[in-house]
Amino acid sequence: MTEATSCGGVVIFRGKILLLYKNVRNRYEGWVLPKGTVEAGETFPVTALREVEEETGVKATIIKYVGKSQYTFSTMKEEIEKDVHWYLMMSDSYYSKPQREEFFVYSGYYKYHEAYHLLKFSNEKQILEKAYSEYLALKKKNEWGKPVIEE
Repeated sequence: MTEATSCGGVVIFRGKILLLYKNVRNRYEGWVLPKGTVEAGETFPVTALREVEEETGVKATIIKYVGKSQYTFSTMKEEIEKDVHWYLMMSDSYYSKPQREEFFVYSGYYKYHEAYHLLKFSNEKQILEKAYSEYLALKKKNEWGKPVIEE
């Protein structure tokens, strides 16, 4: 078994969540949160910001770390155990552009309940729940938009 680490973001703009729709030659299809593999020498926050920008065209700001999800998947050659570190992020516009080279065909912002039901994977739904409750708590304290961690 091979281990891999990725980082991603739950990006929010005006209360809506950024999602991507992936379609890999009709073999893999579904709505996901932006995430990707950590490159040599990168910190987790840097990876998360880079992946969000590469996959969606969105320049986001990290507000805080929200947790880690884990899953296992198989390729033709091996089984891979993946850890994904997630960050709550803020965008400053509705603009997004899906990265076609990675088979993303749509991107956009959705209300929480829409996003929750659109997401393909239960581990991403759990991260969305946690991130959105953090967002609501920060908003209630009038602290939304103030980064809690260093990038």
